[in-house]
Amino acid sequence: MSKYYVATSIPYVNGEPHLGHAMEFVMADVLARQARQNGDDVIFSTGSDEHGGKIAEKAAELGLEPKALADKMSARFSALAKSLNISNDRFIRTTDPGHEQRAKLIWKALAKDIYKSKYVGWYCTGDEEFFSEAHVKANNGICPDHNRPYEKIEEENYFFRLSNYTAPVLKAIEANELLIVPTTKRNEILSLLNSGLEDISVSRPKDKISWGIPVPGDNHQVMYVWFEALMNYITVLGYPEHQDFKDFWPADVQVIGKGILRFHAAIWPAMLFALELPLPKLLYVHGYVTVDNKKMSKSLGNSVSPDDVIKKYGADPFRYYFLRHIPSYGDGDFSWETFDAAYNNELANELGNAVQRTAAMVMKYQNGLIGDIPAPEHDIAQYQEAMAACRFDRALDHVWEQVRGLNQYIDEEKPWTIAKTGDEDHLREVLAYLASNLLEIADLLEPFMPATTLRIRNVFSEGIIRPIEGTLFPKQEIPAES
Repeated sequence: MSKYYVATSIPYVNGEPHLGHAMEFVMADVLARQARQNGDDVIFSTGSDEHGGKIAEKAAELGLEPKALADKMSARFSALAKSLNISNDRFIRTTDPGHEQRAKLIWKALAKDIYKSKYVGWYCTGDEEFFSEAHVKANNGICPDHNRPYEKIEEENYFFRLSNYTAPVLKAIEANELLIVPTTKRNEILSLLNSGLEDISVSRPKDKISWGIPVPGDNHQVMYVWFEALMNYITVLGYPEHQDFKDFWPADVQVIGKGILRFHAAIWPAMLFALELPLPKLLYVHGYVTVDNKKMSKSLGNSVSPDDVIKKYGADPFRYYFLRHIPSYGDGDFSWETFDAAYNNELANELGNAVQRTAAMVMKYQNGLIGDIPAPEHDIAQYQEAMAACRFDRALDHVWEQVRGLNQYIDEEKPWTIAKTGDEDHLREVLAYLASNLLEIADLLEPFMPATTLRIRNVFSEGIIRPIEGTLFPKQEIPAES
């Protein structure tokens, strides 16, 4: 049995869960479920990132203690994972005592590459990130994402010798020891590495930001939130002594959004080199989700909560849409109209219809007895290649070719006509072939739509039809005002 470890990035808890968070959870869940389906021993981790100035600022605005806000918001992300049927084994919070303790051990292990120096530069609390003079000038001194001036900071911080690791990180990515997909993101980080990495500030004075993990041996400083948050991928496994860490690191896949590529493809690998640990095998970088082709924002009033979609359609249709209709290697768009069309045309009319028609014909013509179900005979090599490359959209395209082919087969074979001829052997053969195909489709859909897979198997797998109550996907109508 192989060991398989997949992790999402951990969402920052200063705001509500959005469609991008939900999509990332689902993408990682597909990988975890497929690994389990293949017989692997799996750890699938997600969680919440809870320290830093942005949390403290938001908590003060709401009249809460930072930990109270973190507790409240972390629970929202955990609840979202449950409502999406996410099969994570771990949910790490960076306020967990275990994480805080192990983060200090990691800091001590990095001590040879950490030094104290004066930092003069620009900072945005909204990003929890430092920016170069050139970047700030290009934006006329105002952060475009948060519409607030960059802060000029002059303070004494600890620095990590990131510059020491430009060459080994570059070499590892060029050799695909750390494989980054899609290639556009690999090229983007190679360009950054070729221009050289500069040492980075990894702490903030406690009198400026108190909400963080204290630096070991210096109670006047706290760890910079981004530096500390990256450590979760090994603290969740019990670095350095726990057996899970020894068995499951390096990660097979880390799933992240494109906005945090530098942290995960430059800084995190450098930290691992400094710790003398192997790099993750694959970094999968997904794009962003817009709504009606516009970036989600409060001012536009176009924010869509994942819960709104799940409540209306259910978890499996949500998973299907965001895995098939949002490009796996690029940005994508959500609208109620396109979701409704995908739900009604593809899930209800095509997959649901194939299940319903087949079950109804076996009931009508064979008293619910399918007989011997033949082994599946489709070539699924392209599906497997797509899954290995995190091309979820392409994998589902291959499944849907089979779904559509099955409906076409029903229309061409016309089992109702065969029934009239009295050729029972041929009819039994045709209906058993349909059941075999639907069970194969269920197997291929298991990582994507686990509840749907269970329902299809329940109908056909025992050789006797167990009818579905209602339909797999009841037709939905979008109100005109939406």
